[in-house]
Amino acid sequence: QVQLVESGGGSVQAGGSLRLSCAASGMTFSRYVIGWYRQAPGKQRELVATIGSGGSTNYADFVKVVGRFTISRDNAKNTVYLQMNSLKPEDTAVYYCNAQNLYNVYWGQGTQVTVSS
Repeated sequence: QVQLVESGGGSVQAGGSLRLSCAASGMTFSRYVIGWYRQAPGKQRELVATIGSGGSTNYADFVKVVGRFTISRDNAKNTVYLQMNSLKPEDTAVYYCNAQNLYNVYWGQGTQVTVSS
């Protein structure tokens, strides 16, 4: 059974940092593109960043402009990370881990990130 378990969310003040982790099990992790998405209250879920099996990364435009977030993966640990720095109140959302390849798409249950001003 495939599982994606997010951790590392929490409440921080503006300007703070958090590192989210997504631990995968029940899958050949290295064969999946892993992504982080987020969904703020009343808004649609949006892409934050993805990382390919070989480490190639892709970031949403709002991340590219400011470069505050960094996605990375450790295939030996079946884990993907999202380092978030200089957090802003508008980063408040539930952050979801996503794994996909040509045949399957999986989602984690999400971790809440709350940034206060």
